Amino acid sequence: MAIVVNKPLPEFEANATNDVKVSNTSHLGQTIILYFYPKDNTPGCTTEAMQFRDKYKDFVKAGAEVFGVSRDNMKSHDDFKAKLELPFELIADTEEKMCHMFGVVKNKIMYGKKVKGIERSTFLVGPDGVLKQEWRGLKVPGHVDEVLKAVKELKKAA
Repeated sequence: MAIVVNKPLPEFEANATNDVKVSNTSHLGQTIILYFYPKDNTPGCTTEAMQFRDKYKDFVKAGAEVFGVSRDNMKSHDDFKAKLELPFELIADTEEKMCHMFGVVKNKIMYGKKVKGIERSTFLVGPDGVLKQEWRGLKVPGHVDEVLKAVKELKKAA
């Protein structure tokens, strides 16, 4: 089931760090940021996680909760979260269910070989469970500020 801007998220359920369960209905009433990234402990993903961490209080103040999503397992996520002191939870999508639902699995060329990878993407879900905005194939610099701005605009419009 594909996701579409201005439509409710399809049904899903996922496990995050600290035994948090995340589903299409678990955070109704709250804005949610789901940011998909390729892999724990890689340079771009570390930078992106630290930028979300550094702006986390601003997201919370604007009424939003942040979740990082990758195919890494829970142990990897726990270590990554502890190492970077991330204040938000990380979803372990080891079976790629969410990655496929959000359409972020892409063919990439790495070291001359075709591999399936995760396209760095962020999704903004409103308090009503409707997908409000998406950023696909994004670059890390400046991205977190752009998402925060969109969250604040969404809060103003509410």
